[in-house]
Amino acid sequence: MKQHRFLLSLLALFVGLAASAKSIGFEIDAGSSDRQDCTVTLDVSAYLKKKSSRVPYLYEIREGRRMPVPCQLVRPDGGSQPLLCFILEGKMPARSSRRFELSFGKAKTAGQPAMTVRDNQESLVLSQQGRPILSYRYTLAPVPEGVDPVFRRSGFIHPAYTPSGFVLTTIQPRDHRHHYGIWNPWTHLVYDGKLYDLWNLGDRLGTVRATAVGATYQGAVLSGFDALLDHVIFAPAGEKTVMKEKWMVRAWQASDGFLWDFESQLTPCTSLPVLLQEYRYAGFGYRANEAWTNKNCTMMTSEGNTRQQIDGTRARWIYVTGESPAGHSGLLLMAAPQNYNSPEPLRIWNEEANGGRGDVFINFAPTKNTDWQLEPGQTYRLRYRLFAYDGEMTPQRAEQLWQDFANPPKVWWEWANMSEIVFDDRID
Repeated sequence: MKQHRFLLSLLALFVGLAASAKSIGFEIDAGSSDRQDCTVTLDVSAYLKKKSSRVPYLYEIREGRRMPVPCQLVRPDGGSQPLLCFILEGKMPARSSRRFELSFGKAKTAGQPAMTVRDNQESLVLSQQGRPILSYRYTLAPVPEGVDPVFRRSGFIHPAYTPSGFVLTTIQPRDHRHHYGIWNPWTHLVYDGKLYDLWNLGDRLGTVRATAVGATYQGAVLSGFDALLDHVIFAPAGEKTVMKEKWMVRAWQASDGFLWDFESQLTPCTSLPVLLQEYRYAGFGYRANEAWTNKNCTMMTSEGNTRQQIDGTRARWIYVTGESPAGHSGLLLMAAPQNYNSPEPLRIWNEEANGGRGDVFINFAPTKNTDWQLEPGQTYRLRYRLFAYDGEMTPQRAEQLWQDFANPPKVWWEWANMSEIVFDDRID
């Protein structure tokens, strides 16, 4: 099959060069997994010049008919790599395929996009058709009256919502003032032979600060932002930034929940390495709404473990479902298989935590059982996908969502007249 496709692609390329075709055809192969409303991201830099103002027009070929497909062109940081983003709508059985046709043209007048980003001067708010998905706080959040100002922080996600509007996160709870919704600090950080803690703010050894917002994105398919953060140690000689972090957050137009991606890029920024030392919790953390306790919520992991069994085990995904005004709501957290120490160990609180309340805290902790040395000037990535839902989650649905994220469908480019595409762009 692959050899056949290769020969067809080669033949189509030569035919295209002679016939001056103006479109690019490709086929998507589901692979060994069933798909449902699967996200697709394609690098189209081979077909579009760096500064072109052209926009994509995508069609699915079904029974000889060209059906328009919502799509969006994203250029991370305004860079030279344009990415085509769209959704494979509906169900797609394993080992099936679908055909598409892509072209580029001038933009048409459009109304309000389905996926938006709004800056309220404190936070960036991502929304889907007017319903808020999440809020990224880039300014310092004040602390309640009487609480030590050392617990002020920026650079976290709160609130995060389900489609019904249920708030999944909390910040600065009485029992752990340093907990901030969804956030990504490190607990045992060794720099120049000394140990620092950027998680437990009350120890006054370090913190993480939001420094800037990069590109923002909105359109028919996704909304998102790039954000920059500093990892700061409080050394005897004064404050020092030892690591730069970049967040890339993208929310997709999902049909049955809120689906969004979180990527962290960590880069030591001095001449010395940063050692993330083994410790029982650190990294990508989630503190849930305080309404959820051991009385009204349940957990499940990809390995079939429930709450009493989870802490210290490894998992590809974990979900928590609890009572809400919608009946039940929940959050599925998925980790990419390329992450360090994957599948990552989990840190959760057992049902007796916080004086028997059993509040919900979930942490993918890649350094729970091993060190992680980060070298100067090198960049290290951690990727996660989250799905916020109302109703129930099942292990089967969770696994399908993880497969879409971790093992996306394959793409076969079938025909392309690249010289024609480039020529069209030169008239811009």
